[in-house]
Amino acid sequence: MKNECKIEAIFLDRDGTIGGDDTVHYPGTFQLFPHSQELIYKLKEDGIKVFSFTNQPGISEGKATSQDFIDELTKFGFDDIFLCPHSQSEGCICRKPNIGMLMNGAEKYRLNLENCVVIGDRWSDMLAASKTNCLKILVKTGAGQSALNEHFYKIKDIKIEYIAENIKDAIEWLYYQFKLKDY
Repeated sequence: MKNECKIEAIFLDRDGTIGGDDTVHYPGTFQLFPHSQELIYKLKEDGIKVFSFTNQPGISEGKATSQDFIDELTKFGFDDIFLCPHSQSEGCICRKPNIGMLMNGAEKYRLNLENCVVIGDRWSDMLAASKTNCLKILVKTGAGQSALNEHFYKIKDIKIEYIAENIKDAIEWLYYQFKLKDY
């Protein structure tokens, strides 16, 4: 059954979702998956805001700067970038699975998060999305298989709306499921 709700925005994880693998690749070494950039632009052309939301603890470790990531992600076409520069031990509210980045996006753009989508490859992406009632799509790229296997116990009680092979499959499903413009 197709859904009639309007998607206000899509929050895309970076590493393992739009490119790279299950590790962090710093700006300058990060490679997008085929179709990622054209999909971002297609969504935007069809009136959907597309945001990056990413944990980047290497910033607090001095391995890159926030601006390095912002510059890179802006070049990929994102409408805005929400990033957590903190390590896991810093106890911030923005680091996924916490909801700080999603809440910042909702406040800044006056979004109803129930009308937003999170696409990611990690259990932490799905848990953050679940806490804010976003639609959840887990991609099998990056750490996606690990999320389904080794970390399944962390997401077993979460209703993930779709498990996609990759970002292209995820976006095609959204277009079909939500009657977005022809894909």
